[in-house]
Amino acid sequence: MTDPSNQPDHTTPIDPSRFFNRDQSWLEFNRRVLAQALDDRTPLLERVKFLAIYANNTDEFFMKRVGLLKQRAMHGNLASPARPGEMDPATTLASCRDIVLSAQETLADCWTNTLVPELAEQGIEIIAYSELGDDDRDVLDRWYRDQVFPVLTPLAVDPGHRFPFISNLSENLGVLLEKPGDPELRFARVKIPDVLPQYVNVESIGAGKKLPAPTPDQPQRFVQLDEVVLNNADALFPGMRIAEILPFRLTRSAAVALDDEDVEDLLEHVEAELRMRRFASALRIQVAPNPSPRILSFLLDELKLQDEDVYVRPGPLAYADLFEIAAIDRPDLLDTPWRPVRPPALADPDADIFSKIRERDILVHHPYESFSDSVERFIAAAAQDPDVLAIKQTLYRTSKDSPFVDHLIQAAEDGKQVACLVELRARFDEEKNVAFARQLESAGVHVAYGVVGLKTHCKCSIVVRRERLDGQWGIRTYVHLGTGNYHPKTAQLYTDLGLLTCDPQITSDCTRLFNALTGHTAEQDYDRLLVAPMHMRDAFVAMIDREIDHARAGRPARIIAKMNSLEDRMITEALYRASSAGVTIDLIVRGFCCLRPGVPGMSDNIRLISVIGRFLEHSRIYCFANGNIALKDFESYMGSADWMYRNLSARVEAITPILDPEARAYLAEILEAQLRDCRNAWLINSEGDSERIRPPSDAPEHSPERIGTFDTLMRLARRSVVEPD
Repeated sequence: MTDPSNQPDHTTPIDPSRFFNRDQSWLEFNRRVLAQALDDRTPLLERVKFLAIYANNTDEFFMKRVGLLKQRAMHGNLASPARPGEMDPATTLASCRDIVLSAQETLADCWTNTLVPELAEQGIEIIAYSELGDDDRDVLDRWYRDQVFPVLTPLAVDPGHRFPFISNLSENLGVLLEKPGDPELRFARVKIPDVLPQYVNVESIGAGKKLPAPTPDQPQRFVQLDEVVLNNADALFPGMRIAEILPFRLTRSAAVALDDEDVEDLLEHVEAELRMRRFASALRIQVAPNPSPRILSFLLDELKLQDEDVYVRPGPLAYADLFEIAAIDRPDLLDTPWRPVRPPALADPDADIFSKIRERDILVHHPYESFSDSVERFIAAAAQDPDVLAIKQTLYRTSKDSPFVDHLIQAAEDGKQVACLVELRARFDEEKNVAFARQLESAGVHVAYGVVGLKTHCKCSIVVRRERLDGQWGIRTYVHLGTGNYHPKTAQLYTDLGLLTCDPQITSDCTRLFNALTGHTAEQDYDRLLVAPMHMRDAFVAMIDREIDHARAGRPARIIAKMNSLEDRMITEALYRASSAGVTIDLIVRGFCCLRPGVPGMSDNIRLISVIGRFLEHSRIYCFANGNIALKDFESYMGSADWMYRNLSARVEAITPILDPEARAYLAEILEAQLRDCRNAWLINSEGDSERIRPPSDAPEHSPERIGTFDTLMRLARRSVVEPD
């Protein structure tokens, strides 16, 4: 084995030429998302949706990453040796601004010059208020007076009124007003109400009822709500004259975090953090071209923003509002709906799920295979089964109407021992998780909040059941381990894996892990699981080094790893060593990646691809040849952790081996579909640029190369389908 003492640590200086910058790489990923809107092979409303996803992603990037970079710049924090590819904050911010401005041009051009005309051809007309005829304008103005005007609250700024608080991601009008006979200009702010549709259907309002979806033969027109408010703003200020008006949108930082090392009550601590975030510092102001210089200058001064925080862009202020257009009921302009199939092992909905798990491990792949007929069924059966003694589950994110919360409450009310670890610090889901924690506690569920200083990100459910074992009553434990959250809605949109097993070594590991999360436990060993932050990084590095030994001995040596993001320095350096030793490495990384592939002498044998399409790739899979040739025989793992410093050092994560031969074969098919993809896959080169992978000219029409990952895996799922009722 390679000498561990030769491994780099997180304190030695970094050669920046060896790594991509995390933030630049993330923005390059978001360009790949934007490219889906430019791809005319994608149905029209799906292209509109990708514009909205791109905008949503960019909002989150500003709230999380730009907020953090600005904090570091303010406090003079330099790049950390633990973060490969990191530049000083000021340089990173300037670089990110240039990338975002360039992408904004593409965004606006795509919307204005491509999608709006194509939508119009399909009867979905996005028009300006000024393009309406007098009769239609009268109809819209009456609707405004009845439905919008009562909701609006203009807020003045003068000696008696302080500058109003402007909420995060809000759309607003800044207004300069003149009073007759008084030369002094007065400022007022009007918030565009987010409780109303942001695209107003003119035909529907005129008809006084909801209409069928627009078609080329019966077109319908949509006007942005902020335009309607802007063109009726006079009514908000009777006796005043509007001198200038400026629509704008504000973004605030979400990089607000209190030190939780010495907190006495984590629940109250997170609630305090949420209150702080609401009033966090402003980061970005978005305006239309040719903004009013006086209003913009006033806003920048009040919000403590600089010129570089202004983003001027044509088109909608909030491209994320385009989700409303993408939701129009035109199936012919959308992807063919996918109905998840029942996993073959669970094809009989009336069969005892525990007996099926006893037969063999069950690997399920969402959304190709039904989440409700596997994971939800597992927990529902446990809640209802009188022989189940205890249920334990981690919740990182779930839906507002989560069936898991209901099942846990039902089980507790029926007298079962129920414990739930709720991660209160799941970013942007804190408020919802606080509510779940209180709801569960009030029902008698034992609720824990995890380990102080660490986020609990592992996806684990444990069911303890009384059964006949060798003719006598005993206890058997069943577990579900997954790559994704217990979230029924995202399980329809994200690709994730889940393992249902009663393997004694895996279940005992899960029990020990859960006890460590809820109680006081010293560091411990695990038989099968790789657990972070204790042992996971070391285990992965050891497996990479083992491939190096195989390569040097002339044996098959290959690594295939699929994840959301790759940033950890020690893992990256180990992969570089493996590449230099002749190990073939395929990386499938959806989001950002700090590893630089294809560099002669350093990463020649590393191929890096990113798969983007109708589902969001979210599963984490790690496969090591360990001297084998066929992928189905590789030592294979899946679980909750990316190869990121935060996952391996600052979160509780769990990765499980896939031991069942059929499950490993299924995993191999999933990975092979992605590695062969020439429809949805992008190749990332040594400069960090993304290039679409094109199919070979002789590839058959319906081959994985031509139809891509998602269609291939849907066909794979249908092989032995028994569809849900």
